[in-house]
Amino acid sequence: MTTLPGGRASEDRSQANRGDEAEAVKKPQSNAATGASAAGMRAVSARMVAFYFRAPVKAFFRSRIDYMGYARAINPQVQANLGWSWRVTTPALLAHAVKTQGWGFLPNQVLPPLLANTLIGGVLYTAYLQTLGIFHTPSSRSTKRVYPPPPISSTFLAGLAAGTIQSLIAAPLDALQVRFRTSDMLEGKYKHMWHYGSHKLRSIGLRGIFGGWTLSLLKDSLGSAIFFSVFEATKSHAYYAFVTRYYGTYSPTPLHDCGRPLIKPHYALEPAFLLLAGVAASVAQQVVQHPLAELQAVHYRRLETLDYAAQAETTPAGIMRRYYHAYEETLHQCEQLARRAGGWRRYLYRGFITNTVSQVPSTSAGLIVFELVRRKYAFESEEVRIEKDGYDILLT
Repeated sequence: MTTLPGGRASEDRSQANRGDEAEAVKKPQSNAATGASAAGMRAVSARMVAFYFRAPVKAFFRSRIDYMGYARAINPQVQANLGWSWRVTTPALLAHAVKTQGWGFLPNQVLPPLLANTLIGGVLYTAYLQTLGIFHTPSSRSTKRVYPPPPISSTFLAGLAAGTIQSLIAAPLDALQVRFRTSDMLEGKYKHMWHYGSHKLRSIGLRGIFGGWTLSLLKDSLGSAIFFSVFEATKSHAYYAFVTRYYGTYSPTPLHDCGRPLIKPHYALEPAFLLLAGVAASVAQQVVQHPLAELQAVHYRRLETLDYAAQAETTPAGIMRRYYHAYEETLHQCEQLARRAGGWRRYLYRGFITNTVSQVPSTSAGLIVFELVRRKYAFESEEVRIEKDGYDILLT
């Protein structure tokens, strides 16, 4: 499968395209803007999907930082556990919180975790775009279509690096999320989320921030590597292979200026593969992240105890020894839980189907938005033509 020079416009236009070839390499800031925009739009699309299906937001999009925890805690409908109704939807919860707490509730209690989620998503997407350009040179040229597509090895390494960077940036935010107690806010111990974040980070210090980070690093890096690998493989490799094989059985009739027959794939075909890529990537990522999340949940329950114990240590070696033994205790506790559940597989993958299905709509929508934003801010590129049995398949 080879590519022919794209564009059958006038000779002057072709010369202009060749003259502007050097400008096809977009500045690194462009990828950063694309990643941040996609992360922000992903958060918005997740909220819209959740509202459309009239279910709590957490059922469709697992935010890393829960921005509705305090709003639920002060809502009598939620505390009475009366079941689902429109009164427990996100807009209704926010409306009740604003009514009882005032408009300051939004910037003080909701905005900080929302910004944190957007930051984490922006870091992931931006890091992926940047590192993919390092491993695969054509991807560094911000064109609307990358051809040939990056190999699986490049997307895996780029996703691994992006997940590692994301995990490092998210470590302080994860530390705050794990140690957050709604009762502290209700009792007035902290005035708002900004106050809680600054006070808690100072009290736990650097060692508290990275307590339990090993599991988080493993989950984020491997999960992102598999996520982007499956996404790119389905979106690009599988799509190109399909159009080449499928349209190879047809006899094209239109002719272009070189006298070669030309085929244009159906306009709905590529979006269908994009949606399929989102679903496949979500499922593949959950295969890795779901069992690690189970282990992480057990380990996180002992972090506050470790905070107090670590303060009593006077040497770095003693502190490291305590955190190492904490992992041993977590493993021992998980072994007991696995025996009760009937084995490691049943224990680690309990609730896998429900959890995965709940993630697919928002993640798929987010990936589509990510791809559309990337193409919107990309340079115009020449058409990609795939030569097949004496004719061309045109990909615009």
